[in-house]
Amino acid sequence: MPQTPLKVVFLDRGTISPETVLRPPSFPHVLEFHERTRPEEVAGRIAQADIVLVNKVRLGKDEIAAAPRLKMIALAATGSDNVDLASCEQRGIVVSNIRGYAVRSVPEHVFALIFALRRSIVPYRQSVQAGRWQEAAQFCYFDYPVRDLSGSTLGIVGAGALGQSVAQIGRALGMRVLFAAHKGRDDMGALYTPFDTLLAESDIITLHCPLNVHTHHLLSTEEFGKMKRKPLLINTARGALIDDHALAAALRGGQIAGAGIDVTVPEPPPADHPLMVLLDLPNFILTPHIAWASAEAIQTLADQLIDNVEAFVNGQPRNVVAGRVSAAGTSAEGSE
Repeated sequence: MPQTPLKVVFLDRGTISPETVLRPPSFPHVLEFHERTRPEEVAGRIAQADIVLVNKVRLGKDEIAAAPRLKMIALAATGSDNVDLASCEQRGIVVSNIRGYAVRSVPEHVFALIFALRRSIVPYRQSVQAGRWQEAAQFCYFDYPVRDLSGSTLGIVGAGALGQSVAQIGRALGMRVLFAAHKGRDDMGALYTPFDTLLAESDIITLHCPLNVHTHHLLSTEEFGKMKRKPLLINTARGALIDDHALAAALRGGQIAGAGIDVTVPEPPPADHPLMVLLDLPNFILTPHIAWASAEAIQTLADQLIDNVEAFVNGQPRNVVAGRVSAAGTSAEGSE
């Protein structure tokens, strides 16, 4: 444990529910909270920091260079695309992320969207509010489609913990489950379905892969044109996995049966964003990046965040996505 208190700065505490308990680290420290941090405030706030806690604030090359004491960045999220990892590697700054905390929350949200879309829950509720049931003058009416999930094909892009959890629920519901091979690959073995085949055969497609140079706009105009079964599309991963303009065209043109989206670029989206102007459609649901946000999942995240920091300070960094230098300055292999 260090004798001199380490300065720990949390740049965006407001991204974690106020009801969530963030326990104090067990080592000598000074903890500085900021609810939000604008881009122009980052360098000043981390200038004297030893450890930075961050969820979505961008830490680029210039911001990292402005923090000469910085030894660790502890992400309050799984994704690390908001941090310049190359700069961290060069400086020996350890970057740790959160893993496995939302393996129930995200899949449950995925299926909440699937059920709502597959059974037209939202438009039926809205039509009841508008008086349509009384207008129908009978016990029910059939304005919107209602489909079973059993017997349908669920295509999953991403075979990590979240994808596997979604698959488990899908199989329990009697669905045929396919995992996508990487686009353009046909050598990944029998457990994976060629990407284009998955697009053609799926009734529902859900995304659970990371955002990187290979997956940016993974689904665009060409891919929507290959979706022969007019599937539902679910995205609870990263907004930039989908070309929003192509999605809007596919939805309005009937190439897909509906879409449930929980992530956008940027967040929040402006009022004229391509997805915001789809909100009038009965087969489109947009939620504000809350798939991860069950009370249980957020508390698990907060506990793991402090666990990661304490492990680093004890010289045994864990959940490492960049950097290999421990708090004592020795080489450490903390990657899981």
